[in-house]
Amino acid sequence: MSKKSSTSKRYTAEFKRDAVALVHSSGKTVTEVAREIGVSPEGLRNWVNQDRADRGQGAAGVLTSDEKEELRRLRRENREQQQMIEVLKKAAAFFARESTTK
Repeated sequence: MSKKSSTSKRYTAEFKRDAVALVHSSGKTVTEVAREIGVSPEGLRNWVNQDRADRGQGAAGVLTSDEKEELRRLRRENREQQQMIEVLKKAAAFFARESTTK
């Protein structure tokens, strides 16, 4: 039984693009290409599927890379704004207590 590494390899966007292009141009299966270039078949299959989505040919409801990035950005902004709201609530409560005790 093999143990899966807790850290995954990171590949450049260029490497992923080239790997996807190789799948499309070689006439080989994703598994064959993955074996040749030393990546997991599941990872390469995900890259191929993401490429399809980015070209508007993905399954219904699949987000493009740009949409995924926008969603990450919006979630980060939302989290930051929620934190700011909590700080402001605490500050307002503090000053409300201070003004009633004087």
